Amino acid sequence: MSGAYGLDLAEVSKSNAPQVLDVPAAPGPINEKNEKALYVPDDSTQSQSRKESLTDLDGKEYPTAEEVNTLRRVCGPIPWSAYTIAFIELCERFSYYGTTIVFVNFIQRPLPEGSTTGASGTNGQSGALGLGQRASTGLSTFNSMWAYVMPLVGAYMADQYWGRYKTIQISIFIAIVGHIILIVATLPSVIAHPNGAIGCFSVGLIIFGIGTGGFKPNISPLIAEQYESKHPKQYIQVKKGGERVIVDPTMTISRIYMYFYLMINVGALAGQIGMVYAEKYVGFWLSFVLPTCLFLCCPTVMFLMRNKYARRPPTGSVLTKALKLWTFAMRGRWSPNPAKTIKNMRSDDFWESVKPSRLGSAKPVWMTFDDVWVDEVRRGFKACTVFLWIPIYWLAYNQMTTNLISQAATMELHGAPNDLINNIDPIALVIFIPICDLFLYPGLERAGIRFTPLKKIAWGFGLAAASMIASAVTQHYIYKLGACGDHPSSEDCKNPAPINVWVQTIPYLLIAFSEIFTSITALEYAFTKAPKNLRSVVTSIFLFMSAISYAIGEAFVGLSEDPLLTWNYTTIACLTAVACAGFWTAHRKLDKEEDQMNKIPESSFKGRQMSHGGSAA
Repeated sequence: MSGAYGLDLAEVSKSNAPQVLDVPAAPGPINEKNEKALYVPDDSTQSQSRKESLTDLDGKEYPTAEEVNTLRRVCGPIPWSAYTIAFIELCERFSYYGTTIVFVNFIQRPLPEGSTTGASGTNGQSGALGLGQRASTGLSTFNSMWAYVMPLVGAYMADQYWGRYKTIQISIFIAIVGHIILIVATLPSVIAHPNGAIGCFSVGLIIFGIGTGGFKPNISPLIAEQYESKHPKQYIQVKKGGERVIVDPTMTISRIYMYFYLMINVGALAGQIGMVYAEKYVGFWLSFVLPTCLFLCCPTVMFLMRNKYARRPPTGSVLTKALKLWTFAMRGRWSPNPAKTIKNMRSDDFWESVKPSRLGSAKPVWMTFDDVWVDEVRRGFKACTVFLWIPIYWLAYNQMTTNLISQAATMELHGAPNDLINNIDPIALVIFIPICDLFLYPGLERAGIRFTPLKKIAWGFGLAAASMIASAVTQHYIYKLGACGDHPSSEDCKNPAPINVWVQTIPYLLIAFSEIFTSITALEYAFTKAPKNLRSVVTSIFLFMSAISYAIGEAFVGLSEDPLLTWNYTTIACLTAVACAGFWTAHRKLDKEEDQMNKIPESSFKGRQMSHGGSAA
């Protein structure tokens, strides 16, 4: 994968960027006091730089333009501080998925006979409140939507006021409060009063989502910045055999995100498997207590590592300036015809016309940034247009955490809990992420196939559509072969359809591969294409697409019950397939600009803190 910061110095020296580039140094807060300077030759030494490699003041060697095109590229070493952040993410995802995996049974199913905790034993079905599938799907969807709306607030607070580290710590504290309230809602004495239990549960859900929303948009940029702070540019490394290679930060960031996502799924897998058995054999209270206990590791590790992490300070009014810039560029481009407005927005001169160097004396007083920052903002806005398609992808993915769990309960389980089966997805991810990183992607490169980020995302859409087709076929045969016909979820239905539940392996494997191609790539795309002082915001916009998807999913709640589930899966499959075709049609041109966008140098504009000692506007 390519990244916005991966510009080699030979390209910088040919640009209009300032001739001293900022390279944030780790550990500690990143600011002008601990940055290094890279020497880039001026015009008088430009011809020499084409022949000789460039060096910084510490003697690190950088590739020339010729070497960029000829030398093999490799990944750099991942700093150990990044592994601690990955562990924090593992604990948080264990707590989140371990808790939410039991929501469906807790809300939908009634208390098993003779149980006060919701536990059912080996052959029974766990449950507590008995509010039905529509209520469970609706509340589960609200929870997920809420948790992905709040990242907009968390990202804004991080970029504008608190910085990523402080925002994460505050969000962890809020999430702990939410966890405690959820535990109260699952106590046997509270479950005995369903109306009170659902009220307490709903309050905990809201607070829990606020904490999750502040955590998510900041943890993923923080882990990538641990490497970038030390190696922001490509550099030359000489192997033992004498081979000169380029250590490419773009490839390294791609690898970091692959294994960051792997750790997400290790946490999710452990949480989900452990908590469904805790629910089944002990009770819902235990399946909420254990995730809370592990979650307490997060603030502990964050505190112990507080002086080791590379951290960027908040930058004040940068988001406001970016929005002002877009509004300024839109002058004279609005039209009563939406199609014409969109066409005007996509014109080649949309961003070029508002560069400070082009405006001259007509430049507004608030335009205190340089031309390069306009290019960075353009690239960030392009990433956001890519994300506008993501809600349809998540619509298909979200069936895994709602309707497919209920579908499993209508088939032959052979002793397995119905909410255990969807762990096929994280298991597949843990297995296939290293395979893609070590074999699939390098193999495609050696074969001369450029599997760009946008191509990966498009393939992910196609696989998600295939997963929904498989789910629709399974549902059709449940209705056809089951003794209860097209109402297998009815409380009066005692006999499951004669279909082994592990047939759901097919849709779960397809979803897993689609995640590798779409979800991981989009998360990386948000980091590499955003301006450095807007990374949390752009990441939150990607996450917000999940909230939009859940809002769309609310429109499908009416189809989330018998006998309409086949239509539910079929409709979503069709929407995802159409989105796949539409996504690629809309972004083919942008895909050709991948290398060009990655060669944009870093702007000297920092917002509240200027990189060369200036003051913010």
